[in-house]
Amino acid sequence: MSIRQRHGDRSGDRMNDAGPPPSAAGSPGAGRGFWRQGIPGAGTQDDARLGGRPRADTDPTLSIYSVTGYPLRGAWRQRGPRRWFFGAAVAVTVWLVTVVPGIVHSGMTAGERALVLANALAFLAVFVIVPPLSWGRTVPVRIGWLALLFALSLPFLAYRGFGAAGTWLWIFVSVAGGMQGNSRRITTATLLFLGVAALAVGLGGGAPFTEALNQPAVIVSVGAMVAAFARQREAVRVLRLTQHQLAELAVKEERNRVARDMHDILGHSLTVIAVKAELAGRLLETAPEKAAAEVADLEDLARGALDDVRATVSGYRGVNILSELANARTALVAAGIDADLPGAADVVPARNRELFGWVLREGVTNVIRHAGAGRCVVTLGAAFLQIDDDGTGPAAPVAGTSGGNGLAGLAERVAAAAGTLEVGRSTLGGYRLRLQL
Repeated sequence: MSIRQRHGDRSGDRMNDAGPPPSAAGSPGAGRGFWRQGIPGAGTQDDARLGGRPRADTDPTLSIYSVTGYPLRGAWRQRGPRRWFFGAAVAVTVWLVTVVPGIVHSGMTAGERALVLANALAFLAVFVIVPPLSWGRTVPVRIGWLALLFALSLPFLAYRGFGAAGTWLWIFVSVAGGMQGNSRRITTATLLFLGVAALAVGLGGGAPFTEALNQPAVIVSVGAMVAAFARQREAVRVLRLTQHQLAELAVKEERNRVARDMHDILGHSLTVIAVKAELAGRLLETAPEKAAAEVADLEDLARGALDDVRATVSGYRGVNILSELANARTALVAAGIDADLPGAADVVPARNRELFGWVLREGVTNVIRHAGAGRCVVTLGAAFLQIDDDGTGPAAPVAGTSGGNGLAGLAERVAAAAGTLEVGRSTLGGYRLRLQL
C-alpha cells in the first residue's frame, strides 16, 4: 500500500502547496541542487532513473507532473499552477486596463489595432501558460517556451505608438523565466540578454544612457526577485517533504523497536514459563506443595510479562543488568542448570547497564532453550559481558552474529553503542556469547 493510499492522498496537496510541482529529485540532491537542477528537477539523473514514467502513486516525493509537466487540462485543480494563474491574471488585467485604451484611441487603422490587440492577447496567453508548462520539462522545452514568448513581444518594437516602449513587455518575459525554475546559469543568461537587448533598443532610439538604463534595470531586478521567490518556495517544499519523510522514518523506527523488544520480552518470559510449567507437571504427583509454588511463580511471571508488554508499547519499559542477573539465576535454576553468575554488577557503568541487561537476557534464554546445557557461567566486566555454557555448542566456531531474530536485535543494539557481539565455541564446550564495548 502506498503512502498516498494510507494517508488519503493528502500528501500530494501538502507537497503542491509550495508552488511548482514536487520534483523527481525528492532524493538526496533535491534541496542542495535547486539552482543546478531547477525547481522541478527535470532533465536530471532522476528522470533517467524513472525512465520517463511518473511514479506519484507510489512515491510521495513525486508528482504526476514531475516528468511530463503540467497539462492545461485539470491544471486549475492543482495548487501550484492555480496560484500562478491567479497572479498572472492580475498582472495581465493591469496591463490590459492601462494599455488597451491607448491602443483603441491611437491613430492606428482598424486593421493595425486588430493586429496589435491579437498580438497582445497571444503574448499574454503564452505568458500565463509558460511556467506551468515548463515545470518538469527538459531544458530545451523550457527555453523554447521562453523564446516563443520573447518572439511574440518583438513585433511591438515596430508597431506605431510603441517603439522602444515595447521593451516593457520583457518584464513579463523575465517574470516567466524566473518562475520556470531554470538553473542559475540559464536564469542569469536570460536576464542579462533581456537587459542588454533593452539597453540597446533604448540607445538605438536616441535615449540618453541614464534614461535607457531604466528599463534594463527594472527588467533584470524584477526577474531576479521572482527567481529568488521561486527558490524560496522550492526550499519550503523540500522542508515539508523532509518533515514527511522524517515522520515516516520515525514510524518505522518505532515499529522496529517494538518488534525487537517484544521478541526479547516474550522469548525470555515464555521460555521460563514453559520450563516452570514442565517442572510443576513433574512435581504435581510427588511434591504437590512445590508444584503449587511453581504454579504461583508461573502466575507472577505471566503478569510480569504482561506488564512488560504494556510498558514496551508505551515506550517506558527499562531493562538493566541488576534485575536481569536475578531473573537469569531464577530461570537457570528452574531449568535445572547450574548457574555461576556474579553477585553484583556495580562494575558496569550506568550508561551501559541497559545494554548489558538485554545481552544477558537473550544469552540466558538461548542457553535454556537451545544449548541443552548443565552449566552456565556469566563473566562480567566494566566493558564486557560473556556467557558460556557446556551444551552442544555451534557446529564450528562462528564469528559475528548469525542466527535468529534475537541475536539480530542484539547486534543492532550493540552496533548503536559502538560495540561488538561475538558468538563462538566456549572453553566449556558449548556456546559463548560475548559483548565487548
